[in-house]
Amino acid sequence: MRRALILSLLALAGLALAPAAHARSTTVRTSQGTITTTRLANGVRHMKFRWGPVRIAPGQNTISIADNNLLPPGPGWITSFKPDLTYVDGTVPRVDVIHLHHAVWLVGSRGDLRPTWAAGEEKTAIREPKGFGWRYRKNDKWLLNHMIHNLTAAATRVYITWEMDFVPLGARAAHGMREVKTQWLDVEGGTAYPVFDAIQGTGRNGRVTFPDDVPDAYGSSLPRNQWVADHDGTLVGTAGHLHPGGLWTDLKVTRAGRTVEVFRSRAHYYEPAGAVSWDVSMTATPPNWRVAIKKGDVLSVSGTYDSRTTSWYESMAIMPLAMTLAPAGGVDPFTRNTAVKGVLTHGHLPENDHHGGSPGTLPDATKLPDGPRSPTVDIAGFAYAQGDLTASGALGRPPVVSPGQPLTFVNDDAVQNVFHTITACRAPCTATTGIAYPLANGPTVFDSGELGFGPVGFTPAANRKEWQTPTTLVDGTYTYFCRIHPFMRGAFRVKG
Repeated sequence: MRRALILSLLALAGLALAPAAHARSTTVRTSQGTITTTRLANGVRHMKFRWGPVRIAPGQNTISIADNNLLPPGPGWITSFKPDLTYVDGTVPRVDVIHLHHAVWLVGSRGDLRPTWAAGEEKTAIREPKGFGWRYRKNDKWLLNHMIHNLTAAATRVYITWEMDFVPLGARAAHGMREVKTQWLDVEGGTAYPVFDAIQGTGRNGRVTFPDDVPDAYGSSLPRNQWVADHDGTLVGTAGHLHPGGLWTDLKVTRAGRTVEVFRSRAHYYEPAGAVSWDVSMTATPPNWRVAIKKGDVLSVSGTYDSRTTSWYESMAIMPLAMTLAPAGGVDPFTRNTAVKGVLTHGHLPENDHHGGSPGTLPDATKLPDGPRSPTVDIAGFAYAQGDLTASGALGRPPVVSPGQPLTFVNDDAVQNVFHTITACRAPCTATTGIAYPLANGPTVFDSGELGFGPVGFTPAANRKEWQTPTTLVDGTYTYFCRIHPFMRGAFRVKG
């Protein structure tokens, strides 16, 4: 009964972001894609934007930024945002094939662009409470920062899509509208790739919170997960962004030395295997949530991940805040609890149906004979030159190194701007690939980072193409996979 009620409410929420079936729509084509507009009651326009097509190279996992000229038709208010990713034919890619790692819309004047809306692969849809919206001005500049992850060796083309409800300035629905701006809050201070590692076995009781549980998380620099409010205002909405393995983000506020929790955005996993995939929805603040913030308040964010059995590399913890430019009511978080239960932003998405983890056809490397004693394994054409579990015959046998001797991996695909990792997974690491498998759950933890090159501070790449295994590995067979292209599996052996 409870599940049926939840699904019903989610269905109603979805209807709120979609136009009525009988409403009339018009489509305008531009050099950057299409804009489809549907006129609703009280002057509201439901707008769907298709930006692209974007050519996605084999194995792509790079960050790009470009002008976005798909805009509303005139000054007004934007009150909702719903992102997605589609192939050219309009179908949505399977998440284990192509996914939208992130897209961030930078909006404002040329000298003051700020992240305003964002999308991750969990595809959180947001709607501001009635009477609040983001102001759109005709001279606004929009840029789109995007990272589309191709988990395969095949090229394709996609559109980044988003839907918005737009209220023209003179429309009846615009009367009394109050402006909000997005205050970006993440644990790495708004860098282009704000990530951290949540390593297996760290933290407390099987959970690790960044930055709280990470010694010297910011080194000698100031904490990057904080923002000092520069004006009095009202928070009217927020929702967290996490990666697989994430459990929740926390928003806290500190005033006069006292800290209280403002809201916890929880990850609700539809994934049968638990908190291990993108089959998830975050909870957002309910429509009646209002929190009064004073100038000088310190707002901070943290992210908590499950660290019992698996490492989560390049993780995120972000909470964009919708905050008014002037006070608009709200309760004082120091006198009344504002950390209420959140509401889910969507249900299970069908693009997350391919979970993986079923028995596969790859050989168990622990039972294979020794391969050659070799100090180096080259990676080329999405394959490990020796010890690749998808290879047949002698090439599939694990290369052997002596105890204390490192094995060097060299990513020759880096010249094609293709990144690869060598990441420990629990043997035999042979099940089918999907959104929930393989995992970085090897009993001995190691990870190469993304071997490849890119602009410093604007890339997931490690800016090197070589990596050596730890010299502390004891005798045994070690299985691994590529986090960027999980169909790639391999093994090596340490043997005296």
